[in-house]
Amino acid sequence: MLYDNNIPVRYPKGAFAMGTVYSFTGASILASIIFSLLLFLSIDEDPIMQILFGGLAVIFELGKFFAWYEFGERRARRNYAGAASAFAFYAVLAAISIGGSVGGINSATNQAQSHVNVQQSKVNNYDMQIAAIERQIELNNSAAEKYIEMERIATGVARIQRENDELREQQLKLAAERDSLPVVNQGSVIGLIDSLAQSLKIQTETAQLSLVIFLSVLLDFFAAFFVGLIGEELRFRNQFRRVGPITIDTYAENEVKEPELLTNQQHDTSAENTETVEKEPVVPKEPEKPKSLYEQAIDALSTNQVNCTKRAVTKYLKTSSDEVDDIFSRFMEEGIVSKKPNNHYQWHGVPDTAEA
Repeated sequence: MLYDNNIPVRYPKGAFAMGTVYSFTGASILASIIFSLLLFLSIDEDPIMQILFGGLAVIFELGKFFAWYEFGERRARRNYAGAASAFAFYAVLAAISIGGSVGGINSATNQAQSHVNVQQSKVNNYDMQIAAIERQIELNNSAAEKYIEMERIATGVARIQRENDELREQQLKLAAERDSLPVVNQGSVIGLIDSLAQSLKIQTETAQLSLVIFLSVLLDFFAAFFVGLIGEELRFRNQFRRVGPITIDTYAENEVKEPELLTNQQHDTSAENTETVEKEPVVPKEPEKPKSLYEQAIDALSTNQVNCTKRAVTKYLKTSSDEVDDIFSRFMEEGIVSKKPNNHYQWHGVPDTAEA
């Protein structure tokens, strides 16, 4: 059985994969826009202002994802300065978007929590009324005991018993009304917030804010990931159309080959060079005359190799001090060196017309 190992390393994604990517991207962007709209639309109740703020939220969201797409394009072109500017623009818009999403999600959770709180407040109101009636009954019982001690059972105790019976009936009626209230189903988000608050031992408001921020950042990163994935896939498709499939053999062909030895050409070139050298007449160069100590001293002082002192020149020339004295005397006569009041020598340089 024969196998074709020369298969492309990567193909463009199929229609199903790209459809899934576009669906996830559109859904995440739409969710981010909706949550931002929840915040921006609540800024003002005027319809015109709501339209303006809503359009601003949509512009921020779409501009944010386009900035992320442009960041990937510039980075692929190795335009790092442009990529940095695009990323900075994306970071600003992402901060605004995350803030809008936090406000929108927080508003939605607050509405769900407020509905639960309204129903709970009704139940608490009935409980308070029932508890107040129970306290009144206890007070009546205490008064009845006083009447019994005063031997006024016929007048006081009978009246108190009638009042207690009426209070019991009222209490039972309130309990029946309380129990007839519709049961409020706690949403999954509210239940999650309560569970987080209990497990982390924090307040419910803190748990709600932490969960909202986490969901907002996760939604933004989720959408940015798929936008970047679309951009990378489009760039790869363009390269695939131009270059063709990248196979294993393509990698082998692109490997750097070892340079071949050009033996014949090298021999011919060396022979020609040898003949050229043989034909050219050799002109013997005259040996350079060694410089005198005077010339060496001038060169050293002119190039600032030594300081203008007899000790430095003596050390540099490695000669006797008498010869250095003669050299400095000649310098003084020619005006190359002058003597300062502090007996230090000052180098003036050799004039262009001076001859050694």
